[in-house]
Amino acid sequence: DEKYLREIPVELIQRGKYQPRRDMDQQALEELAESIRQQGIMQPIVVRPISESKYEIIAGERRWRASQLAQLDRVPAIVRDVPDEAAVAMALIENIQRENLNAMEEAFALQRLQDEFELTQGEVAEAIGKSRSTVTNLLRLMNLHDDVKLMLEHGDLEMGHGRALLGLPSEDQLAAANQVNSKSMSVRQTEAFVRKLLESPQPKRKASPAKDPNVKQLEEELSEKLGARIEISQGSRGKGRLVISYNSLDELDGILSHIK
Repeated sequence: DEKYLREIPVELIQRGKYQPRRDMDQQALEELAESIRQQGIMQPIVVRPISESKYEIIAGERRWRASQLAQLDRVPAIVRDVPDEAAVAMALIENIQRENLNAMEEAFALQRLQDEFELTQGEVAEAIGKSRSTVTNLLRLMNLHDDVKLMLEHGDLEMGHGRALLGLPSEDQLAAANQVNSKSMSVRQTEAFVRKLLESPQPKRKASPAKDPNVKQLEEELSEKLGARIEISQGSRGKGRLVISYNSLDELDGILSHIK
């Protein structure tokens, strides 16, 4: 693994496929851009070459995006010539350690690190420099209902809320999460609310059909390839919808660069 520091034009850099941050707050980016205007980039981003002139981000996408907002022509970057597998590990580990991910983003990244490299929770904890109990608690969030995960990811709920909601069956979590959010419940209030729900008799409901595992696998593969959240919904007679979610025009440009 060779590495060297250089200044790279921002237009020659593209977002990484392995970026664990799935939602970037525009106001936070503006604040970072203002800091960069005043002080410059204090910590270089990390990239790898993908052609003779193009580079892909391994770590530091927020700094790259903020540099564009600050209208910088070039950014300092550590260039590392590493293969795909090493880039996955480096991107996940460096972003978990440096990029101030929220709990749900960190859980997604830890799950991916564990799955792609077949690691135990103890090995994941050692790789990122955190305790095993911290890793275990974060990975438990992956058992939440998908829409509740989105609420954590977008900051509508905190990790403590998510941990409390795990006490409910998956089909009850979303309705409870919406109440917690709308009433601005604290974590302790949420824990009491969940206990109350569990003590109440629940009416039987028809289970919703599970998503086809092949469709889920395709969603995951496309999400990894494009670096974006992909949702596929199936209709009748082979029809359906494929939805690509993005949070800014810059992110859309990055997605399109992977498609072209």
